[in-house]
Order: sequence, then C-alpha cells, then structure tokens
Amino acid sequence: MNLVKGAAMATYDLLIKNVKVVNHDGESATPLDIAVTDGIVTAIAAGLDESSAKKVVDGTGRVAYPGAVDAHQHWGIYNTLDQDTVSESKASAQGGVTTAITYMRTGQYYLNKGGSYLDFFPEVLALSENRAHIDYGFHLAPMTNQHITEIPEIISQFGVSSFKIFMFYGSHGLHGRSNDQSSFLMTPPDERYDIAHFEFVMRGVQAAREKFGDKADAISLGLHCETAEIMSAYTKIVEEEGKYSGLEAYHQSRPPHSEGLAITIASYLAYETQLPNINLLHLTSRKAVEAAMMMQSTFPHINFRREVTVGHLLADIENSKGVGGKVNPPLRPRADVEALWTHLKAGNLDWVVSDHACCKEELKFGNPKEDVFLAKSGFGGAEYLLPGMVTEGLQRGLTRPQIAKLTSYTPAQRYGLKKKGSLAVGFEADIALVDENVNYTVRAADSESTQGHTPFEGFTLTAKVTDTFVRGNQVLENGKIVGSAIGKYQFRA
Repeated sequence: MNLVKGAAMATYDLLIKNVKVVNHDGESATPLDIAVTDGIVTAIAAGLDESSAKKVVDGTGRVAYPGAVDAHQHWGIYNTLDQDTVSESKASAQGGVTTAITYMRTGQYYLNKGGSYLDFFPEVLALSENRAHIDYGFHLAPMTNQHITEIPEIISQFGVSSFKIFMFYGSHGLHGRSNDQSSFLMTPPDERYDIAHFEFVMRGVQAAREKFGDKADAISLGLHCETAEIMSAYTKIVEEEGKYSGLEAYHQSRPPHSEGLAITIASYLAYETQLPNINLLHLTSRKAVEAAMMMQSTFPHINFRREVTVGHLLADIENSKGVGGKVNPPLRPRADVEALWTHLKAGNLDWVVSDHACCKEELKFGNPKEDVFLAKSGFGGAEYLLPGMVTEGLQRGLTRPQIAKLTSYTPAQRYGLKKKGSLAVGFEADIALVDENVNYTVRAADSESTQGHTPFEGFTLTAKVTDTFVRGNQVLENGKIVGSAIGKYQFRA
C-alpha cells in the first residue's frame, strides 16, 4: 500500500492519496489528498502530485477522520504507568486515537504515593517518556490543600491546564464504601475530601485563570459527578435486600439521581466561585443530562462542557458481557442509553471519550466472579472509540462532521490542543483512515491492550480504523502497530 519515493526535491514528507476527508466544519466526506510536511498538514486538495512526496499512501477510498482526541483515559491505574503507556497507547491507535489525556492523582492506585505534585508529577513524566505510540497529556486532581496552592506552578512548570474532582470519594473508595478516606486518598488526617474541599479547588483553579489571563481559556475543571451520601445509602440497601445482581445491582446502588444531585451541587459551586470553565464528565443517564441542561439554563454565563463515553453509548446493563462492564458511573438500562443518543444528536453533549482503564481479568473480578461488588471498576475501550462512534453514529443519523467534532475538534480546543482536532492546513497531521464497509465482531484478543477481556465482546461493528498517523508518523498500518514509540507529551499552557 505504501510507495516510498526517493525524489531529491520532494516537497512533502507524506502524501495520503485517494481518501474522503472529513472535518468538523466541512462536507461529509470529500475526495481529496492530504499532504504533510514536518508533521503539519500543508495541503489538502484533489490531484496532488505524487512525485512531490517522500512517501505516498494510497487510501483506497477510505474515510479520513481527524485523529480522535480522547480526553478521558486512565493509564497506570491498575498496571504500572510505564507498562500502560506502551500497551494502552497502542490500543488507542487501533481506535483512531492520536492524542490521549489521562487522569492522574496521588493516593492508592496510580503510583500509590501521596505528597506534593511538584515531587510526584516529574516521576509521572519520567515513567511515560518515550513509551507512548500516540501523543499524550495529563489531568491532575488536587487531593489536598497543598495541591490547591500548587496549581499555578503545575500550570507554568508542567503545562497541565486541566484539573479534576472525584465527588464520590466523600464516602467511597474506587470500587465501593470506604471507611478510611485518609488512608485511601493519602491525605493529611486533619483534611477532608468533601464539598468544602471542592469549593476551594474551584477557587484555586479560578485564581490560576486570573493569574494566567492569556491562558485562561485552556484552564478548566472536570468533575466526576456522583453524590457520596446517596451512593453509600443505596449501596447498603441493595446489598441488604439482595433483589438485584450483576450490573443491575450496581446501577441500583449508584442511582441516576445521584449524578443529577452532584451536577447541581457542582454547578452552584462554580457559580459561587465564579469559575466559568466546567466539564461535567461521563454523564450516563437521562436524569444526569437533564440536570446538566437545567444548570446551563440557570447559569448561562458558565461555559459548561458535557461529556459522554463510547461505553455508555454502546453498552447497557443487559448487553454488556457480565460484570466486566462495572464502571463508575455505572452502565445504565437501555432507556438511558437511548436518552444519551437523543441528547447527543440534539447537540447537548460536547464530546465522546473512552474512559479507558485497563484492568486485567485476574484483578478485575473477585471471588465469586459474578459478585459485582467485589469486582474492580473500569474497563478499556479506546480501541473502539472511533469505530464505535462511526458504526452507531451513522446508523442513528449523525453526520461524519458531527462525529469528527465530538471525537476530536471540541475536546482538543477545550483542553488547549489548538493545533489538533482538525484536518486543515496548519494543523498537526493526526489522521485516522476508516473503512466504513466492513462487518466484524469485537474480540478482546484482537486488541493491543493487555486487559484480555472486554464488555463489548461479541458486538458487531461496521467501521474499522485501518491506518493511524500521529503528526504524519504512521503508527497503525493495515490494522497493525508499526514503528517506534513517537508519542510526545503535550505541554498545554
């Protein structure tokens, strides 16, 4: 498929011929050629001269999407960060993901360390350096008062411009009730990770926005919106009653109104602290999106962004393969999935992510295996991000430009990746070639992830990423990973 040209006077490093180009603000799929020089798109037009390129790739009529900007992953949560950076970046490339922004925090899991981010984060960067096959960045979660004071230095020294609050940690650990918050989060014994802390995090982020005025648009706060007290009470009820099992039980233990209430609290705190850039993460239910839209109407000056995962768009508590589909917030009944699609098509949700968290079978499941409350939370899915969205989105009436906007352009712009997210001249050449004329069954064994299982096992997809390019470097060819780890850390501030 690839023809290497040895022209001495080559104008382009790479020329991708015979593709249908998709952009967030363009036509659905226009037959064009894409030329790349020094990692940047330098020309998009029909009939570009092959002799002007060092390397020519024949796209054979496939659809060229902007590489997905997966703004919600969790490298290093269950496996070591250096291992995950290699394997899960490869899996991401299979899903057309060219940039991942992964969450990181102190406490149990991840590096299993507490302390200052000024000491912690250099280790994160060292463990991930020269290992990723795609570009990557990090969000950080201020877990302590010290972390809040460090926000300006985190921005200026490390280029991290996005932060996170896990609202459910008030009474929960990662997988269920927690009786020792301080031990789990590795926070000082006299500090609480609660609503008051969330307020002060918001004040810290807003103070940083005011300090870095020229960078303020790229500085934002994301929230995992579930209410700890509601979850704790309902988990006890579900376990004591014993009426439900599997993913149904987990859905009942973390009910949708827990999301809605948390969204309301978070939104009022944003109003109180005058923090305008708020990202409501992985909304899962009709009640959650309705609460988010109500808050948008109530506080129109707040620049809310509303996120949904491909997992919550494809899977539900019935079609997911067993308790391997345990995730926070939970998978929901089919009615909630349909509500998410209604809101997505109406433009009420801003981007789609994977929430990728590789959890191997030996760690994922408890004993007995079918007990959902013993299972770990989270699963991989980046390898199905673009294939899943193209498959289901086109069937449901989304246009290709809408898919490109949801998976690439909007998250890139929100998170300070100004040269990513678009197949346009001057943007970085992050490209995913998609075959939209296939029909295949999802098998975990086909993934580069080390997870070894997937709740999407047996799902049928009609779109497949065949080739992925990161800044013009081919990292996936004919469905196989090629080349070395060329991914670069993204300094976003």
